[in-house]
Amino acid sequence: MKTTRRQRRFGHQLVIYCGATVAVLFCVFPFYYAILTSLRTGQELFLPAYLPNGFHWHNYVVALVDNGIARSLLNSVLVATITVGICLLVSITASFALARVPFRGRKFLLFTILCVSMFPQVAVLTGMFELVRFLGLYDSLGALVLSYTTFSLPFTVWVLTTFMKSIPVELEEAAIVDGAKTWTIIRRVFAPILAPALVTTGLLAFIGAWNEFMFALTFIISGDKRTVPVAISMFSGASTFELPWGSIMAASVVVTLPIIVLVLIFQKRIVSGLTSGAIKG
Repeated sequence: MKTTRRQRRFGHQLVIYCGATVAVLFCVFPFYYAILTSLRTGQELFLPAYLPNGFHWHNYVVALVDNGIARSLLNSVLVATITVGICLLVSITASFALARVPFRGRKFLLFTILCVSMFPQVAVLTGMFELVRFLGLYDSLGALVLSYTTFSLPFTVWVLTTFMKSIPVELEEAAIVDGAKTWTIIRRVFAPILAPALVTTGLLAFIGAWNEFMFALTFIISGDKRTVPVAISMFSGASTFELPWGSIMAASVVVTLPIIVLVLIFQKRIVSGLTSGAIKG
């Protein structure tokens, strides 16, 4: 009986480890092969190989310097950071009002926010273009900040409102008794408790702004104001019929690394935010 239980336990663990290995290989292998391709030159790009034959950094120099990816990286960092900052600042105050202040039509407003977050980008592209042109933001990074904030804000407000409702009212009442104002309560009571949710929603908003392509292609025409997805799509080879795969892969690796670093830094906060939402939601 003990042997049978041990065999079953071993079989279950073996299945779990095999499944985890397959999932890791499935997720990591494309990025690994992109790194290999970025370190190859010439005919090596078209030869199938799964181990590096050498380390040629010329593709990274071409991508960062000659094709202006370094400038585009700065643009993407600036746009994504400002977008996240605005979204979190507005969301934490809006979620406080939606979760704590009773008023007529609150549920309908939350339902409207949820519906707005489901709109596809192409459905509002024309309206956003007219708004951007009316505000004089065309061909500026402000157009991207406005459009990205418009799409990220409903999701962050919805998520933070759900978390805000799970916070005990007694904490707020104790702060009011101590003489704390509304902004002090939000900043010193709710913000530390909502830290996992803020990190999770902020990172998702950052990734959305970092990877967005349609608005960046439509609203920006100057080469020095492009974000990285558009800049990579504009890569050109020595001739019309050549695609610089090495430079493209080098740029893709450089663009992906910041997201990986952010996830590794805030992984505990992200997991805490997701699990708290699953339990309390």
